[in-house]
Amino acid sequence: LLDALVTASEAAGFWTLQAGIFPENVASVRLHERCGFRIVGRRERIGQMHGVWRDVLLMERRSSIVGV
Repeated sequence: LLDALVTASEAAGFWTLQAGIFPENVASVRLHERCGFRIVGRRERIGQMHGVWRDVLLMERRSSIVGV
């Protein structure tokens, strides 16, 4: 599905996609990396879930065919 999103976004002219992922969700981070995303930052203690403050990794993918 993520590959389909990347393809559709490029067809629509989007050159950047962004994602916010919990750092402990290693499978999701790896999936995004395989689809060309890279970690560009970390938002520390951005919100609470079940009473625990959580960080979020910021990931970004820039198209190699749109906007070049």
